[in-house]
Amino acid sequence: METAMPVYRTIVVGTDGSRSSLRAVERAAEVARDTAAVLVVACAYETADQRAVDRAVDRLGDDVGYQVVGASPAEETVRTAAEVALKAGAADVRTVAAEGSPVSVLRRVVRDHDADLLVVGNRGLNTLAGRVLGSVPGEAARKSRVDILIVHTTG
Repeated sequence: METAMPVYRTIVVGTDGSRSSLRAVERAAEVARDTAAVLVVACAYETADQRAVDRAVDRLGDDVGYQVVGASPAEETVRTAAEVALKAGAADVRTVAAEGSPVSVLRRVVRDHDADLLVVGNRGLNTLAGRVLGSVPGEAARKSRVDILIVHTTG
């Protein structure tokens, strides 16, 4: 017996601009395509100052740390992710770049858009620090009041 996939109306996906997070965007776009849902691509950022840049680079690595500090890079990140989502088949893609920690921003975007699915990548779940201290996907899953899809985006 086949079970029907839940029909989602609004899906939120978080991205930091990394290749792994864009894989989560692609998967969210596929679900949005298959359920005719609105897809909201969200990126959290910190106010740009050198300390914030250093913290982001320490946390995320050189390749993406600079992308999530300040509104302008975050806006570019969500624009790029929206293009990925459209190519993957999502018909209605919206973007949000908001200041704050990734989990608080994702929770706020889910609430503000009355979303019924949150999609995040699994980056950070497989590291010792992620298991001990928590990670964005882990914390989002624990605090989410809606369905959550954790996409396998890393080894």
